Amino acid sequence: MAKEKRETIPNSQATRVIPQGKLLIIGGKEDKGDTPEREKEHNVNFISEQILKRFVEELKGENPLVVVIPTASRIPEETAQDYLDVFQSLGAKNVQVADIRNRQDANKPEYVELIRKAAGIMFTGGDQLRLTAIFGGSEMLVAMKEQYAFTQVVIAGTSAGATAMSTPMIYEGESEGGYIKGDVRVTTGLEFLKNVAIDTHFLTRGRIVRLTQAICTNPECIGIGLEEDTAIFVTQGGNVEVVGSGLVTVVDGMGITETNIYDIGNGQPFTAKGLRMHMLGNGDEYVVPSYMRFQLQ
Repeated sequence: MAKEKRETIPNSQATRVIPQGKLLIIGGKEDKGDTPEREKEHNVNFISEQILKRFVEELKGENPLVVVIPTASRIPEETAQDYLDVFQSLGAKNVQVADIRNRQDANKPEYVELIRKAAGIMFTGGDQLRLTAIFGGSEMLVAMKEQYAFTQVVIAGTSAGATAMSTPMIYEGESEGGYIKGDVRVTTGLEFLKNVAIDTHFLTRGRIVRLTQAICTNPECIGIGLEEDTAIFVTQGGNVEVVGSGLVTVVDGMGITETNIYDIGNGQPFTAKGLRMHMLGNGDEYVVPSYMRFQLQ
């Protein structure tokens, strides 16, 4: 039987697409059942494997397929195996790896078909620039966005896999600084969240200033900093729920009244006034403004 062809939505109608899919965007080092007891005792919010359990619980269908994508990692086999093990231990038995190493792989029909069958997709950590350079404009990314728009797929990413979910995407910066103009480098991400910049390992690595610089250069955007073992669960393209043991920091630059970022040269410290910041914990909610949300192109 011939496969039904999905009608392409004109760009003029793209803003009216409310995704049926869901995003689970993780700040890195999510618990896989191996967190030391001293760390569990330190935080009363800690729940073992809470984030990955949520991923498995949200999967739809009988024997749902989970596709693990370890492309960001320099050790993809080892990284993928970690997730194969933990997902199977949590009851997801139908787990496959899409071992994408280059742009040719990202356009192979067998991998595209795997994405179209997936109930869940998991991007591992590593280097987010590998994800955008390999998947940008690929058939696999087109398939993922269509699945996100029209099905109940759950797309998750941790660390680099989380940072790549958004646009703008921070791909390099001085983690302990970021206050010097030119320290922070930004490019286009995979655009599941548009006009939202994601940063990970946020409090542990002191990244609030680098996220702020990214927002000062893109003040129409929202910055979301995710602490380790902490995630945001996103529905309808922008309704956010915090999941996990740490904090989520939201940096809102739309009210900036003054900044020197456009007057100073590289190597000089930037300043900003009028920023707003929110700090959210497990179960808290936040709504991304509607005009910033996902567009299917």
